[in-house]
Amino acid sequence: MRTSWIIAGVAVVALAVAAGVGYQQWRGATPPSTAAAPAGETTAAPVLLAEGEQAALLPDDRVMGQADAPVTIIEYASLTCPHCAAFATQTLPQVKSTYIDQGLAKLVFRDFPLDGVALKASLLARCVPDERYFGMLDVLFRSQGDWTRAADPVQALSQIGRTAGLSQEAIDACLNDQAETDKIVAGIQTAQTEFEISSTPTLIINGTMHPGALSFEQMEEILKDLLPKS
Repeated sequence: MRTSWIIAGVAVVALAVAAGVGYQQWRGATPPSTAAAPAGETTAAPVLLAEGEQAALLPDDRVMGQADAPVTIIEYASLTCPHCAAFATQTLPQVKSTYIDQGLAKLVFRDFPLDGVALKASLLARCVPDERYFGMLDVLFRSQGDWTRAADPVQALSQIGRTAGLSQEAIDACLNDQAETDKIVAGIQTAQTEFEISSTPTLIINGTMHPGALSFEQMEEILKDLLPKS
């Protein structure tokens, strides 16, 4: 049954982080429940919500935009996922300037790490103050090709943290923070069991699932029907 291997995939991520599994061991071994979605996928599937109902925000959610924006975009992404990086660097800047900065939509970023190094990157991003969180995500996605291919990806992440002004002591504490690790793993379980998330990136836009790295034009087609009519 699908639920069994979903939970198994979550367990693999958790055990790998606890055991300190490196990136080289993970490369080419993505758990079946967390395969990356193809870029430009346009098929929308309803989530377990009533039509138009927005998913409730969680206490630890990081939100870009105004709280009362009429459209809520929830993004499930992995920091080692190339399609997620494409969405973050090619589509999101236009969505931000056109919709988020205008108070029409807000973005909720939720970690869905595909591997142990992605989880470490998520922990590093959570190290910085809340007001710098999305800036750190942008840096990590734009430099993804560098730190994921480094001989020691965790050391490369540490260098990014130091460049961001964090001390090595703070970085080490964040990368080994078991409480935050548990929160991320629990978030994966919730995403899979409640919203049937199975790939990254996946967007939930006002209650409807849209898998894949959507283009700005595809986002516009979705958003235009959700905004209040003037």
